[in-house]
Amino acid sequence: MIVIHAVRSGSPSRHRRWWRKRVQWGVLLGLMVLIYGSHAPLIALTKVDGRVPFSSSSCVLLIELTKLLVSLATLLLTGDLSAPHVPLSLALVAPYAVPATLYAFNNNLVVLMQIYMDPSSFQVLSNLKIASTALLYSFCLGKRLRSAQWLALGILMGAGVCHSYYSLDLEYPGQTEDQASSRLHITAWGLVLVLVYCFISGLAAVYTEQVLKSQRLPLSLQNLYLYVFGLAINLVSHLLSMGGEQGFLEGYSEVVWAIVAGQAANGLLMSVVLKHGSGITRLFVISCSMLVNALLSWALLGLQLTPFFLLPTSMIGLAAYLYYS
Repeated sequence: MIVIHAVRSGSPSRHRRWWRKRVQWGVLLGLMVLIYGSHAPLIALTKVDGRVPFSSSSCVLLIELTKLLVSLATLLLTGDLSAPHVPLSLALVAPYAVPATLYAFNNNLVVLMQIYMDPSSFQVLSNLKIASTALLYSFCLGKRLRSAQWLALGILMGAGVCHSYYSLDLEYPGQTEDQASSRLHITAWGLVLVLVYCFISGLAAVYTEQVLKSQRLPLSLQNLYLYVFGLAINLVSHLLSMGGEQGFLEGYSEVVWAIVAGQAANGLLMSVVLKHGSGITRLFVISCSMLVNALLSWALLGLQLTPFFLLPTSMIGLAAYLYYS
């Protein structure tokens, strides 16, 4: 329901502020969609002989370090260091370790799931995290959604499934029908693990939103706490995964550094969305980024688009209209 307030004497300045805020949010969300959507095509551009030439764990570590340094610089430049008069304590800082732990667990779970299912099945079933995030958002944060909003999220999940299925490469030259059909597989354990993955993904997003909104601290300081734990956990993961054969920055190119900068910026922007917006907005950003991903893959990698691409595009537009109208 749209409520139109009566126009008063101070309304022109109020309208300008309203439009300025809408433009700022539009730019922020548009930038996030672009960064999210360009991630996979940029990684594809870095491949040499079909393989990624750099260490993924070192890349994640540099992303966390960049976010930490930017948060610290923002804290110093804005003068927010004088604002947090709350004494530093374990009870204050410990909640920020939970998201980093959950995300690190999920990253390792993705690797484990490849044993019990093929990547294509995971790509389709991972869209269930839209439902898990919405349910946890409603129950844990006490946000009541209208029937039209639940319908919108269902359509959004359907758009993700349609896009994932549309992007599957199910036919390989020289394969028999039996060989091709055997490529898609999922075991009972695989189904359980993907449900756990979707639940943890939603829980991490909802928990992070709860922590950011419940503590009256500057966002730059909260980011500092988040990324200290993120850096520590990913540093341990990198040290455990080191094989001694590949250098820390081996295989890095301008495109890889662009990935690091983009993902660091995206993480910082996402904290703004969770602090001042909602986790549901995050779901729409991720869904819209699928369309950008497809368009960039067509423009940069020469992948073909079919008319079926219009179906998930229309579904995402309809979902946004139903949810925000």
